[in-house]
Amino acid sequence: MLDARQLEALAAVVEQGGFGPAAQALSLTLAAVSLRIKSLEATLGQRLLVRGKQVRATPAGQALLAHVKQLRLMESDLLAGLQGGGVGARDGVRWQSLSVAINADSVAGWFLPGVAPLLQRHHLLLEILIDDQDHTHDALKSGDVVGCVTTLAEPMRGCVAEPLGVMRYRCVAAPAMAQRCRTPRGAVSPHKLLAQPAIIFNRKDALQDTFLAQHFGLKQPNYPRHFAPAVEAFETAIELGLGWGMVPEQHLALRPGLQEVLPGATVDVVLYWQHWAREPLSAQRLTQAVKAAAHASLPPVQTG
Repeated sequence: MLDARQLEALAAVVEQGGFGPAAQALSLTLAAVSLRIKSLEATLGQRLLVRGKQVRATPAGQALLAHVKQLRLMESDLLAGLQGGGVGARDGVRWQSLSVAINADSVAGWFLPGVAPLLQRHHLLLEILIDDQDHTHDALKSGDVVGCVTTLAEPMRGCVAEPLGVMRYRCVAAPAMAQRCRTPRGAVSPHKLLAQPAIIFNRKDALQDTFLAQHFGLKQPNYPRHFAPAVEAFETAIELGLGWGMVPEQHLALRPGLQEVLPGATVDVVLYWQHWAREPLSAQRLTQAVKAAAHASLPPVQTG
């Protein structure tokens, strides 16, 4: 059976960013923390940490970190049940924390409104890690989160992948810029479009390239780009005429000043909720709320 103190030492080193901060957080000496990690590595017969300027977990260490998080959640669920709601905060409420990784468009659209009632009813605290939907699964793989909204359909080891629905994106621009992308006859010109700047969420965002490949057959074209890694700033930049960009269909009702560059042309992104196969009760509740929120807001995934 794994030593709980050794596991907490491992988690503290990764969460605090080093052996020194972990020792302070655990009220231990640096030597004690180091000894616990070495003993755990000796027991398992493999390295759990990559030591250097920035300490990080090995794949085996990541698996153990996920295990530690599960143990913490199960213990919190148990205490809440034993204490009939628990004691912890000044008003007699025990708050419980869950970490998730989600793409910014989902957070700003369907996710928070959908899970808010659950969070309030069961006193859950969320730590939301924002990343591109093609990369959120990295946080689940490393054990940093209990679930993620991702485009990865294949379940990772020890996880379940459940379809949520489709995020549909349309290419839009301010009216003046949309007009500059057209020929005198009104047709969209790829050459004119690529002459205008695009608004990109961040350097992981590939939606614009996907749009150009799907609808114009362009592979990795070169075009000027602005980067605006916040949903409000991203959409405002498009409204101000700074460039064209891909906006979720759901958001366009709030942006009546935007026009489609190529009417009817969409990029559909299929989303999945990946989560631990063995979930504590609080994480199970979150999974059910996420699925219900997505199914109420997003077009269903077409099968077959």
